[in-house]
Amino acid sequence: MAEFDLLYDSQEDTRTRFVCFVGDISMHRFDLAITSTNRFYGKKLITDLQSGRTAVIGPDDLDEEGYLEHVYKLTEEEAAELANFLSMVVGTINFTDL
Repeated sequence: MAEFDLLYDSQEDTRTRFVCFVGDISMHRFDLAITSTNRFYGKKLITDLQSGRTAVIGPDDLDEEGYLEHVYKLTEEEAAELANFLSMVVGTINFTDL
């Protein structure tokens, strides 16, 4: 049987919000699962339910040029609409992970 050198193995209760919206300009439909956890310095796990792509996202990531386009394979227009929505959701970063 294989042995694993675990760095951590923990469980916690999380909160997940499911949201669906359509962009005003691109008309792209976004189906998202937004998971809040005590990990990742207060950032959220944002899962695109259509593609299965997930990223840990905070307000600093929304300011990173090309990040949402790369992670979720979106056009610039679609990414701008997603960033606009996520800016109302992600909140501030905190350091409770330490």
